Amino acid sequence: MARTHTVLLTLLPTVLILIVLAGVESAAVKDGKDSEAQTGASKVFMPASDASNFFKRRSRRSPRTYEEYYAEQRVKMATNERRREHLEEQNNKYENYLEEERDEQYERTREKNEQWREFHYDGQYP
Repeated sequence: MARTHTVLLTLLPTVLILIVLAGVESAAVKDGKDSEAQTGASKVFMPASDASNFFKRRSRRSPRTYEEYYAEQRVKMATNERRREHLEEQNNKYENYLEEERDEQYERTREKNEQWREFHYDGQYP
C-alpha cells in the first residue's frame, strides 16, 4: 500500500506538469501579421516569398555592389581599429607593470647594497 502511495505522489506532479505544458503554444516565428512594425535591422526572419526572391535576384557568384563592398570594408576597418586599440592598451599596461617592477627591483638592490656597505665599512675610506 505504501508503494502505491509513493508512486502516485511522484507521478502526480509529472502529470500536472504535462497537462500545463500541453496548453502552452510552442515557439514560432511570427509571420508579420501582428501590428508590431519591424525595422530592417531588427528583422531576422522574412516571409518565404521574399527570401526566394532575394536568392533569385542575387546568386552566389554575382558580383557585389559597391555599397556592399564598401560596407564590408568599413566593418573590417572598424574591427581592425578596435583590435589595434585593445592591443595597444594591453601593451601599455604591460609596459607600466614592467617599469614598476624594474623600479622596485632597483630600489631593493640599492637598499641591499647600502646596508652591505654600512655593515662592512671598516673606516678605511674618508
